[in-house]
Amino acid sequence: MKYDTLGTAGVEVSQVGFGAWVVGTDWWGDRTREDAVAMIDHAVEQGVRYFDTGDVYGHGDSEEIVGEALADRRDEVTVSTKIGYDFYNNPQAGHGELPKKVTPEWIHTATERSLDRLDMEYVDLLMLHNANVDEVDEDVLEALDELREEGKVEAIGWALGPSIGWLAEGDAAVTAEFDALQTVFNLFEQTPGRHFVETIREHGADTSIIARVPHSSGLLNEQVTPETELGKGDHRAHRPDEWYETGWEKLETLQFLKRDGERTMGQAAIQWLLAHDEVASVTPTFRTTDDIDEWGGAPDTPPLSDDEFDRVQELYADNFGIDRDDGMDALRSSVGGADLDGTGMKSAGD
Repeated sequence: MKYDTLGTAGVEVSQVGFGAWVVGTDWWGDRTREDAVAMIDHAVEQGVRYFDTGDVYGHGDSEEIVGEALADRRDEVTVSTKIGYDFYNNPQAGHGELPKKVTPEWIHTATERSLDRLDMEYVDLLMLHNANVDEVDEDVLEALDELREEGKVEAIGWALGPSIGWLAEGDAAVTAEFDALQTVFNLFEQTPGRHFVETIREHGADTSIIARVPHSSGLLNEQVTPETELGKGDHRAHRPDEWYETGWEKLETLQFLKRDGERTMGQAAIQWLLAHDEVASVTPTFRTTDDIDEWGGAPDTPPLSDDEFDRVQELYADNFGIDRDDGMDALRSSVGGADLDGTGMKSAGD
């Protein structure tokens, strides 16, 4: 395992982190609490030191499990959580989005409740969870600074959902010098991540990127194949059939990234992300300890060569040679598409 730091806060993260949504919900398969704690224990043993949870994951269950598993290792690890949804007064409707709540008062209240569930005095990283850009005003920024001054938060971040609204939010995070920006970013879905890499470079900013969904919902780790039947509750089933079908065709063009005995496709997908200096950590969805062993070992595999990286970008520019729609919606914008004007990207409904 290798390690990096977030922004200017000096908070250290392992280059492969543990996305703890998997232990707080049944969206990626059922597991007992004991199994979840054992997975976290195994991750620590494999060098994973960054654990990424959120208050809405399992309505607090993920935070409680993370806190229990790391109780005796608090000084060894970096813990982040996310706030911004009011699940206390609203029931979860399947995988649908809950009402957001981003006010100075709520930030303080939600953080205190998260710390109680984690049974921790502070979190290393606190992220706003899918907050819309117009919600994050000077008062909200001041509330985040107050939490840092109180010693309850070491670094601040903004976690984005590209299917909810992302461009204006991510650009605002970079401009406001947030320490971390979490977004979907992988070989197949490069638009959000590449934009922010360019924005960070243009501004000379210190914001670090935390890449989520690095394996594009099971395609790039070759776990979802044409023979796979996704269960009704499996979160990956929200992708349309056309998306998987085109994905399998794209995957065939990337087989050159494998190195027999040295690098699997799942590891290559992570190495491609780590080739961007702005990416500090990648949070794959670990479902088993075997996943932890394989993907946690990705930083120790051969990095992509310049030729391999360039070939990937050439393929991406040509949509991997595929000339048909993948069935996914267009990008969404929280500000009516104004942030996408002039970028060549279309918002949903256009």
